[in-house]
Amino acid sequence: MEVYYNIQHILKKNIEMNLHMVDENLIKELKEMREKGAGQPSDALKMYEFVKQVAAEDEDLKEELGDMDETKVQMIVTDADYKYYVILGEGKFDYAEGEVEDPGVTMSANGATWAGLGSGELDSTSAYMSGDLVIEGNLQDAIAYGEILAMAMENME
Repeated sequence: MEVYYNIQHILKKNIEMNLHMVDENLIKELKEMREKGAGQPSDALKMYEFVKQVAAEDEDLKEELGDMDETKVQMIVTDADYKYYVILGEGKFDYAEGEVEDPGVTMSANGATWAGLGSGELDSTSAYMSGDLVIEGNLQDAIAYGEILAMAMENME
């Protein structure tokens, strides 16, 4: 009887977890964007929605975000006059179009650089060192932001 209960409990937990998993259509869309390359600067918001959904489910990511102080990261697509931001830390991950008040980090690059970073064809260190990615503010916060994104994106594989 105890074995039957344990199996039922495990099955119930798996069903509950599957009900809360990241949107499969979003994952499919992101993979297609990665293959084709980003079309619009606003496509980045889809990646952030994925990260937000993963952050709500992945225990390691939740722990990392819980251990971080709140960090505001402003992104600017220089050749498209497009801005968006991420607020992460203190257990949360959120994003929006526009400008955030008092960002700790501001990252600026043209659309091609952002597309290369998003597809993985370009790494942030190389882009920064070449001047294609300009980072103003706290470099440690920029690194932490990159680590959070990398942790989340591991869930897409």
